[in-house]
Amino acid sequence: MKKRRLLSVAVLLLLVFHPAWSQELKLNNLEYFETQGVNVLVYNNLFTGGFNDEKNAGIELIHHGVRTAQGGAVRLSNTPEQWDLVPSISNRKVNRAAKTIEATLRYEEYDFESRVVVTAKGQGIEIAVYLDKPVPKALEGSAGFNLEFLPSQYWQKAYVVDGRYNRFPRYVVGNTTTRPNSEKPKQYKGYKTADDRGTGKYIDPLPLETGRTLLLAPDDPARLVKITSPDADLMLFDGRLLAQNGWFVVRSALPAGKTGKVLTWTVEPHAVKGWIREPNIGFSQVGYLPSQPKVAVIELDKTDKPLAKSSLYKIGDDGHATKVFSGPIAPWGNYYKYNYVKFNFSAVKAPGIYYIQYGKLKTNNFLIQNNVYDKITDATSDVWIPIHMDHMAVNEAYRVWHGEPFKEGYRQAPPNTDHFDLHAQGPTTDTKYKALELIPGLNVGGFFDAGDFDIETGSNISVVQNFVRTWESFKPLRDQTFVDQKQRYVDLHRPDGTPDVLQFIEHGTLNLVAQAEIVGHMTQTLSNSVLDNYHHLGDAASLTDGLPYNPKLGPYEVASDGRSSGVKDDLWAFTSRNPSLDLAAATMFAAASRALKGYNDNLSARALQQSKRLLKESSELLASRPQDSLSRRGRADIATNLQLYISTGEKQYGAKFQQLLWPALDRNVNIFLLTALDAIPHLDASYKEKLRPYVVKYQAYLTGLEKDNPYGVPIGLGNWAGSGDVTNFGTTICFASQYFPEIIDGSHAYKAANYLYGCHPYHNFSLVATVGATRPKAVFYGNNRADFSFIPGNVAPGLLFRKPDHFENYDDWPFFWGQNEGTIGGNTQYLIFGSAFKNLVK
Repeated sequence: MKKRRLLSVAVLLLLVFHPAWSQELKLNNLEYFETQGVNVLVYNNLFTGGFNDEKNAGIELIHHGVRTAQGGAVRLSNTPEQWDLVPSISNRKVNRAAKTIEATLRYEEYDFESRVVVTAKGQGIEIAVYLDKPVPKALEGSAGFNLEFLPSQYWQKAYVVDGRYNRFPRYVVGNTTTRPNSEKPKQYKGYKTADDRGTGKYIDPLPLETGRTLLLAPDDPARLVKITSPDADLMLFDGRLLAQNGWFVVRSALPAGKTGKVLTWTVEPHAVKGWIREPNIGFSQVGYLPSQPKVAVIELDKTDKPLAKSSLYKIGDDGHATKVFSGPIAPWGNYYKYNYVKFNFSAVKAPGIYYIQYGKLKTNNFLIQNNVYDKITDATSDVWIPIHMDHMAVNEAYRVWHGEPFKEGYRQAPPNTDHFDLHAQGPTTDTKYKALELIPGLNVGGFFDAGDFDIETGSNISVVQNFVRTWESFKPLRDQTFVDQKQRYVDLHRPDGTPDVLQFIEHGTLNLVAQAEIVGHMTQTLSNSVLDNYHHLGDAASLTDGLPYNPKLGPYEVASDGRSSGVKDDLWAFTSRNPSLDLAAATMFAAASRALKGYNDNLSARALQQSKRLLKESSELLASRPQDSLSRRGRADIATNLQLYISTGEKQYGAKFQQLLWPALDRNVNIFLLTALDAIPHLDASYKEKLRPYVVKYQAYLTGLEKDNPYGVPIGLGNWAGSGDVTNFGTTICFASQYFPEIIDGSHAYKAANYLYGCHPYHNFSLVATVGATRPKAVFYGNNRADFSFIPGNVAPGLLFRKPDHFENYDDWPFFWGQNEGTIGGNTQYLIFGSAFKNLVK
């Protein structure tokens, strides 16, 4: 008792002598609670389930510039996983007079509804949960209010529960129990995230601590949060026990049999007195050519008064830094949460090592040199892309990235199957194969889509097209990868006498031609049949047991001949026919046939044959359907006819291309201009002149971007960040300035490069792994994300927008796919941009 009393006194002394606690939170015009250093968002970002529940929703805390807590809501488990049920928010009410935000949360699966009312209260907020009906019997003990905290911002910091001290663990080590599956709440669409290996039980984490008062990080004022509850225990859990992307969870169970106000929390985030966010000096980590524009964009807290000048220092050969330039700061204005100013140091042209100093803040160093862009695509083409070659063993020196995956092949997905990766098998198979029948010959070629190991057919189609564009436009002869299709073996950094891009075209085409020939059309995806191996991390070859599933065997049983098993881990082919996808494939096959001619003539001929067949069949199928506004169909149809015209020279395809192109450009010049530019080398001068007014219109769009945001590039505000928009923008500029230099200034492309390499919101890290100076991003969402590492050459989606005004890109937490996941489509799009950009600057 004496020891506990001393600990309690220590906590009180800590609070008394701690720097001033939070200032009062106010409800602002953007409908969230705010004081300097603290933003509390209340259902500004909503749960939607599946892929849209990536811990970007609910009640969220942005604490001294970093979103450190999220997910505040009534949830149905101690540590919710991505595919656990999430509540729908049926209405949200803001009462400025009462300083409250109220939302109704509903679980349709259980006919369970609650109201959460959040009220500004002194130095924090009060969260109250109201029930009009008691918790359903099926959810007693499961329903509770949760708030989740970002582990990377808290591990190895202290926490205190009712006077008991401890530390947040760096790596998950804790206690669990197992419970019967009958007690587990339902998961999204009936999916199961874990394989119970026949035990009939699921894992349930136990709390690290339980009490009525919780202090998070009293040893770090910038992360200090106090949570108290007068009527329920606060339980602290470590969600990483179930999933590597789990967060620290504070939870209180809802009482059984009660209605009205059933739970109250007070949450007080500490605001450091006088805190002002440190300026983010955005510049290119790759560096600059001596002759190019050099403009740093400085992101400032709105309460921070801009300085009049900034300076550039050059580091001499003796290590001594000398100021070589000082220039005025030019205001740009407010953009969402922050204020922006610019520092133009284009006058500095001498090669060397430099850094920017703004007030007392110094950046890391960067180069001004004629060769800074020479190697911007090497890591992507030498490492990231070959590592993602499916159906091959991939080796790098002493490291095996993965063995040969999916030797057992792919089975026909059963009709009426709703897939967790946003696909569905319709009421029939649309093939000659029966449900779960092996479709022979599909386990060849293709590329892993992203941080998972499926072949997304639409992505792979665009990937091959990207490789062909790169090959035909720039003929890169780089050869740093050994590829042997017979051995199914890839070895990095080992030349084999063939340009790598040509081998990548072959590898992608092998799988897609196999789909067209064997299935008869393109599959939607070749993907996992069960969720518990879809989220697999590590070696792709260990995702399945390598043995075909045999329904005659018992669960987990292996046949006596060792050739099949009772493990339901095989991958399925989802084969519902999509004529728009077939049309996109026809485009790609036409292009691939040209690139492969003289290298793999057999595959070239097969690709061209499938292009013509799929164009004819998909056009007939689409003609029989009601007209739709899908941009994919419009874009694919235009590009397909162009590629077939280039491949065959047949005038019918050229005429159809132009018939479709001009109305499309009238609708949206930004989307279709790059395809239009592709045709210039293959059509006469009159075509180029007819295209000229649209290029003028695109130039007006470029001017508008300068006023839209301080970076002058298209910045996406969706659920997937916008690096792809930026690379496509940069590529379009490179080609447009090549053909219309009198209209489009190629210097606009530098804005795209600067953005990718560090001149962007939130931080100034390069978004391309290992490409940049001392600070490219260090962690990415790949299949190695649990290692908090990266695959060289990976391009992050970038700055993710969180409503109503927050951009973020975590570099200490890889598990946000929308901002950190590299995709084969996005990275090959970057390969085109990098190649076009290098061509432009030379």
